[in-house]
Amino acid sequence: MTEREVMIRAEGLRKRYGALEVLRGVSLEVARGEVVSIVGASGAGKTTLLQIIGSLTRPDGGRVTLGGVDPFALSDRELSRFRNRRVGFVFQFHHLLPEFTAFENVCLPGLIGGRDRREVGARAAELLDLMGLAARRDHKPAALSGGEQQRAAIARALINSPSVLLADEPSGNLDTHNREEIHRLFFELRERLGQTVVIVTHDESLAARADRTITMSDGRIVG
Repeated sequence: MTEREVMIRAEGLRKRYGALEVLRGVSLEVARGEVVSIVGASGAGKTTLLQIIGSLTRPDGGRVTLGGVDPFALSDRELSRFRNRRVGFVFQFHHLLPEFTAFENVCLPGLIGGRDRREVGARAAELLDLMGLAARRDHKPAALSGGEQQRAAIARALINSPSVLLADEPSGNLDTHNREEIHRLFFELRERLGQTVVIVTHDESLAARADRTITMSDGRIVG
């Protein structure tokens, strides 16, 4: 891939927690607009790799860049701003704040990033509509189904139009119908918004849909 085509580049990433070596020299590239799945047994290092790519965890060795930027070369303040603006996260559990409505939850990262409130509100309304949640925008998480909660969480991850969407077992807590809806949504986002998406998953059907599947074992990429 040329430099222009690469959105994510990881080179020789290493990470250790005490005596446990979680990543052992992992290197990979992900192109702009590509949907990549990462699979492997529990403990293979998948989530740690995703956290380093998303700048949540610093590697002990190696280097990662997103859109040509090394986030770990930034100051703490610059890193927080970079992560807020450039990276969207979706987790197995939605982590919506229970005291806020779906609309308010989606708005939060935009407001934290210091964007204009009206602009953020308009974008949140668009995303909730895209997620099929326009009629549910004023409901708090407890009044939403599991699938609706996860779609609201995806909208929240997209509010700042990030370059990269990172998902860790995004459908692992859902029933079959909602799991299928979430899977479809990731590819619709790529088509509509040009998102680069990296998904850690144990779900074989989701992994099979990706443009490319990366298999990890014992802290290394093996396929």
